[in-house]
Amino acid sequence: MGDIANLNDLLPIYYARLFPFNDYYDWLSYGSTNNFTRREFSFTLQDDIYLRFQSFRTLKDLEADIKRLLPFKIDIGAVYNVPPKEQRKRPRFFPVERELVFDIDMTDYDEVRTCCEGTDICNKCWKFMILACKILDNALRADFGFKHILWVFSGRRGIHCWVCDPEACFLEDVQRAGVAEYLQIIGGGEYMKKKVNLSTDPIHKSIRRALDIIEADFIPMCIEEQDILGTNERMEKFLAILPDEEDQQELKNLFGQCSSSITRWKAFCEFVKDKRVKRGSKWYLYRHLREEVMLQYAYPRLDINVTKGMNHLLKSPFCIHPKTGKVCVPFTVKTVEKFQPDKVPTIMTLIDEINEFDAKEKTEEINNLDTTKIKDYKKTSLKKSLHIFHEFLWGLKEARKGLKAKENDEKMEF
Repeated sequence: MGDIANLNDLLPIYYARLFPFNDYYDWLSYGSTNNFTRREFSFTLQDDIYLRFQSFRTLKDLEADIKRLLPFKIDIGAVYNVPPKEQRKRPRFFPVERELVFDIDMTDYDEVRTCCEGTDICNKCWKFMILACKILDNALRADFGFKHILWVFSGRRGIHCWVCDPEACFLEDVQRAGVAEYLQIIGGGEYMKKKVNLSTDPIHKSIRRALDIIEADFIPMCIEEQDILGTNERMEKFLAILPDEEDQQELKNLFGQCSSSITRWKAFCEFVKDKRVKRGSKWYLYRHLREEVMLQYAYPRLDINVTKGMNHLLKSPFCIHPKTGKVCVPFTVKTVEKFQPDKVPTIMTLIDEINEFDAKEKTEEINNLDTTKIKDYKKTSLKKSLHIFHEFLWGLKEARKGLKAKENDEKMEF
């Protein structure tokens, strides 16, 4: 789908009636006005005009500028030592705080998905995003103890993760790189055939948890739906993961005796098991080969450069994707399996829903029926997404209250 032709006509209505400015401010200020004034925003305007290092003294200033400029895209950056707008006047300018963020894009799965490629997505390949969300969320909570995690649809073909715990926001770049590299187990470029190598025995507990999540869906998703062993070309790509040509040929012969992806997968599992049991000279290369293959096909493919740098920008929740018209809506890991990208509301849909609701309300007023004024977002399919955002914000506020109460108790004890 190309650019939304009339986006410039629709954005004034969206920003005036639906964009959640107050909630947005509550999130990005983290209870501190000083925090908000030093936050970087960037705007992409019509005709790809790009404005970086934007910052605002108040919520009113932000709202006024967005309504005036009508950005096609909003990106959020770090909190700096000084307001970004003043950076050229200051001798030093550097980031001091920023959410730990992750970006997962469907195009990075092109070598393992068979249903679509490039910018296209469908409900079959979206399951890779579902697995990525489950695995990453689990690791961030279990391995690092993070609690305040916001998941957001990118508006087209990917998902973004914002970790908003104070401990995450104050990580230095080297620490962010450490987290990113810990979570990145798929390595090598397009010419590296085998991209996962599990060197520890037993398998690390974090990877084992990821495998438990993958195994539940691997056969129905990768073997049956994606049919990764269904053609000669796909089989050749799969066979290239094996350690040497002799073993590749042996398994290829076994595949030739099978009639489907599922029977070939079973043949591969038996082949690996046999190699391990016989304890030949190469048995150690097969210790975890089955698990390595599953990880290569289904583990999250992270763009770790987004995570490593504190000053890296990421698309804002609730902005509109200019190619699809879809809203970048939040979702939760608990309901991710029900999330369908093709059902995400578009800016056109939302404005139609408001107009339809208002027309109905006007008719009821004419007929002297009681009509209670409600907020515009509640007239639309955006209300579910805003409910998710409100719950997330409530969790952040409760955590801040708890921290403040603890600090007060410590002062009293002193």
